[in-house]
Amino acid sequence: MNRKSVLDKIKDQKFRKLCENIVAEMKRLDVPGVSIGIWHKANEFSAGFGLTSVEHPLPVNSDTLFQVGSISITFTATLLMTQLEKGLLDLDQPVRIYLPKLRLSDPDVTARVTTRHLLTHTGGWIGDYFNDFGNGTNAQVRMINSLARLPQITPLGEVWSYNNTGFNIAGRLVEVLTKKPYETAAQKILLNPLGLEMTFFYPDDALLTQRVASGHSKQNGTIKVARPWAVGRATNPVGGAISTVKDLLSYARFHMSEGQALDGSQIISKASLEAMRIPQIEAGGRGKMGLPWFIRQAGDLTILGHGGATHGQQAGLHFIPAKNFALAILTNSDAGGIITENALKWALEIYFDAALPSPIPLQKTENELQEYCARYDLPLSAFVLSAANGYLIHTEIPRGGFPTPQTPPGEPAAPVRLAFYDIDRVIGLDEPAKGSLGEFLRNSDGSLAFFRIGGRVHPKMPALQNESPDPSV
Repeated sequence: MNRKSVLDKIKDQKFRKLCENIVAEMKRLDVPGVSIGIWHKANEFSAGFGLTSVEHPLPVNSDTLFQVGSISITFTATLLMTQLEKGLLDLDQPVRIYLPKLRLSDPDVTARVTTRHLLTHTGGWIGDYFNDFGNGTNAQVRMINSLARLPQITPLGEVWSYNNTGFNIAGRLVEVLTKKPYETAAQKILLNPLGLEMTFFYPDDALLTQRVASGHSKQNGTIKVARPWAVGRATNPVGGAISTVKDLLSYARFHMSEGQALDGSQIISKASLEAMRIPQIEAGGRGKMGLPWFIRQAGDLTILGHGGATHGQQAGLHFIPAKNFALAILTNSDAGGIITENALKWALEIYFDAALPSPIPLQKTENELQEYCARYDLPLSAFVLSAANGYLIHTEIPRGGFPTPQTPPGEPAAPVRLAFYDIDRVIGLDEPAKGSLGEFLRNSDGSLAFFRIGGRVHPKMPALQNESPDPSV
């Protein structure tokens, strides 16, 4: 079934308008497949467009499985909140009370880090490390035992910077507190009671009998299937969930509910669900950080949400409790992140005549920009900032390392102009970072220390003698 024929079957005008925008963007960006779902005024609308794979194509529909990436961490956080209600967990007690063998690179951080630090991405060590420790039930233990190699870059609890490995620790906490493997705990506590029959964790064989989307990336100008598909069992608490837009809408409705299962039994209290939506710390251009929902404002509307990205797949889940509204969108392309972010903007406009705030970009002189021009470096994310025509130019240095340390770098994204809109704050002017917000963080003496973009704080690297700011030179 082609995209037009799917659109022709959509009778709700608002949902159709949203889908028309998505289909147009799919064509422009060469995104093979998208599945979209809306919950609005007690009605559910969903549709799928395009293909699951360019190699073995099947039509995408609203029951097609996609990897949802970091939306998985909200499952992990919800599981931990159920253990808090049982009195088995205190968010503000050191994690080592529960995981006495935990070792991080900084002994003081090891002794003091709490579950709240984990759930709010404020641990401060390098948070992007992925590895495949096999499919055995000891995968989480093996992952946790490898984290002491990750250096501390910001003080514990002081700076928000997205930290995937914090959720590896959180996933191990789930196992210790429930006395079950992570996947079993998720199945028994959340998935089964909520009727999420199309949500799985690799390597569950059940998904092999379903319609599953392959990830895609552009290689030498051609859309190709991204391999490997699997992310490894140790990544499950961080980004291993596989789901459909229908299941994600049901999950969002649960988070806006009284916390009950389908049979009426209580999974978690409404108060605990609401506590997950209380701002904990500023998250820069991404709004505020809850436990662990991102919290943004569009006028009077408070939007909760989380995105996700894996190897060639991009996802988004957003909900507005005051309006009993939810949006789920799944794509099977690296470029799909443009669609997932725009889908929220379109939905706010179409359904609520609302918009997220958008700063006004300004141009700067060459002298004003020079202070910011440097190389900024993390193991899995690095780039150079240079100056041209009143803007900073963000030039990516490709890094591999996902889903395993041996994974080679992919093709770099196109250079992006960054414009200042306030002191030490910038906005992306070009895709794929158009509209993305970043901010520079300074040391106590006023010198530049970090640039936070893409959710991570990247240390500013000291200039080497005769070093060119252009990595291609």
